[in-house]
Amino acid sequence: MYPLARRALFSLDAERAHELVGLGLRALHRAPALRALVRAAVAPPPDPRLAVRCLGLSFANPLGVAAGFDKDAVMYNALGALGFGAVEVGTVTALAQPGNPRPRLFRLPDDGALLNRMGFNNAGAEAAARSIEAHRPRGLVLGVNLGKSKAAPLELARDDYRESAARLGPLADYLVINVSSPNTPGLRALQSVEALEGVITAVREALAGRDVPLLVKIAPDLADEDVDAVADLAVSLGIAGVVATNTTVRRDGLRDPEAARALGDGGVSGAPVRARATAVVRRVHRRARGRLTVIGVGGVRDANDAWEKIAAGASLVQVYTGFVYEGPGAARRILEGLVTRMEREGVPELSSLVGAG
Repeated sequence: MYPLARRALFSLDAERAHELVGLGLRALHRAPALRALVRAAVAPPPDPRLAVRCLGLSFANPLGVAAGFDKDAVMYNALGALGFGAVEVGTVTALAQPGNPRPRLFRLPDDGALLNRMGFNNAGAEAAARSIEAHRPRGLVLGVNLGKSKAAPLELARDDYRESAARLGPLADYLVINVSSPNTPGLRALQSVEALEGVITAVREALAGRDVPLLVKIAPDLADEDVDAVADLAVSLGIAGVVATNTTVRRDGLRDPEAARALGDGGVSGAPVRARATAVVRRVHRRARGRLTVIGVGGVRDANDAWEKIAAGASLVQVYTGFVYEGPGAARRILEGLVTRMEREGVPELSSLVGAG
């Protein structure tokens, strides 16, 4: 059924299609009885072999929705009803902002990819907090991804992140510091060890002693030595983990890189970033020697992609582009595929696969 719906949606501008899907998910988010029906029809039954314990939290399964899909925290319960074990909302900034001019989201169907230059469009931290307070998470783990407001100069970035963390930290199961989007001018400069340490310190101050797991999201375009430096900093500061990775600004992995370049600036997600994202997952896991929780994201579309990330060292995996292409049954297919492969390869529980490959 979804292939027909996808054909109709893909005939529309990519962002307009996302907004239409969002209208339905927002309605489902606010309707507990309907969510129960959808969960029974679409989500796979719970399987204890897929349960994950990390970040001091219990996940029903390792599959989450990456930041960028539910920017304003208005549909996460609907996504949970589709079978996802976690949703990372945002990216949320302290200040509401419109993002970059449209068009700013494009499909690259021959590559199973998306190109976006959204620019952290969102209603701001206060609006996201009110939404979470009105509709608390049901049956899933809720992460909140924090970014820098475009209006905040880099030298005041730590204050901007501090403001968002103070409002959203008490409502989140975990927080992610996003310093890796290519669509906010200068943001990736905050991945340097010196700048990142200042932001992490500011966010911790805002949490005021609350035990909220804190992670940092990094780009696939970091050089290996910079990946090592971020992992070392994360370990030394005692933060909980790393989300690897964000979108890539590279175009050389595409079937038609010139066509993509003609679309303009932005980050590419989906299949073209899969291999590098997996390599970064593996590098962080090995560098930290298991002392960091790694969330693997980038090019996960089926169970084999998820398996690859987990074997490389990811305790959890996330989808975004793969969800766009595969539709509402994506979680069920990926999770059932993982169980099938576990049975075939004699893996008793998914946690034993982490870092095994």
